Amino acid sequence: MSNPIKAIVITKDENYAAALSEVQQGDLPDQNVQLDVLYSTLNYKDGLAITGKGPVVRSFPMVPGIDLVGTVSGTSTDEFSVGDNVILNGFGVGEKHWGGLAQKASLNSDWLIPLPAALSPKQAMQIGTAGYTAMLSVIALEKQGITPSDGEILVTGANGGVGSFAIYLLNQLGYNVTAATGRMEQSDYLKELGASQIISRDELSIPGKPLQKERFAGAIDSVGSHTLANICASLKYGGVVTACGLAQGMDLPASVAPFILRGVSLIGIDSVMRPKKDRIEAWDRLASLVKADYLDKISTEITLEQVIENAEQLMDGKIRGRVVVNCQS
Repeated sequence: MSNPIKAIVITKDENYAAALSEVQQGDLPDQNVQLDVLYSTLNYKDGLAITGKGPVVRSFPMVPGIDLVGTVSGTSTDEFSVGDNVILNGFGVGEKHWGGLAQKASLNSDWLIPLPAALSPKQAMQIGTAGYTAMLSVIALEKQGITPSDGEILVTGANGGVGSFAIYLLNQLGYNVTAATGRMEQSDYLKELGASQIISRDELSIPGKPLQKERFAGAIDSVGSHTLANICASLKYGGVVTACGLAQGMDLPASVAPFILRGVSLIGIDSVMRPKKDRIEAWDRLASLVKADYLDKISTEITLEQVIENAEQLMDGKIRGRVVVNCQS
């Protein structure tokens, strides 16, 4: 009989509960790739799932963890071999399928891509879904022809995981970045990341005119609602904004004026169900752009035993930066 594995398990019987539990390896899902999970992370969505503060989990029992990096320990597909290191982001893992906050996982090969050689497993999860989503957003701006010479790029939700990575990546590529934040006391930190200008989110979060002064060549928005509407109204002719979040709301109280009078573009960024070629492109770019000292500065490492306590702190707004979970320690 195989040894049991440690995992964070969410159950819903009479009460909703999350606990560090022992799971038999035979209880893992029946998928075509088996992994020893090296690292996972604690994302906002994981915090919602573990604390029960959001309707994230679709079936029970559930192992949370929406991203992971691991070593293939068994496979029935030719795409990967035993010993390969692979990354997973999204695909309903941690929501509909057992996720990364466990010592082992069983996953569909279609959800996995190779770990770039230039990244260590820990570095991949220091980047995690936040950095991956930011990279997808930057690539979208590039593919729409937005270059550093075009002018300011606005990043909203600047202190969040996606926002802070977006600032860093844009700065690495030579863009002039303006950061919008609700925590102006963090201005020095945002400037260290690469922001040239800091503005208060209050400038964008209330209803504004349908067409405003042309200011930004592009933007990466994780806020939505009035903020996104005001961004569209403030873009230069031919400007582009990518949308990947809804911190303010999922409504979009905007006008068609910027789209038909200034030819601006709104590009949606999905980080959950991306085609494999997009995932590989984004992770290869991350491997070439992100420096190890930056990752060490923005992340802390915890064990599976510390996940539930840290999830509660995350939901209380007491954690800044990335939380990497060492699943084997």
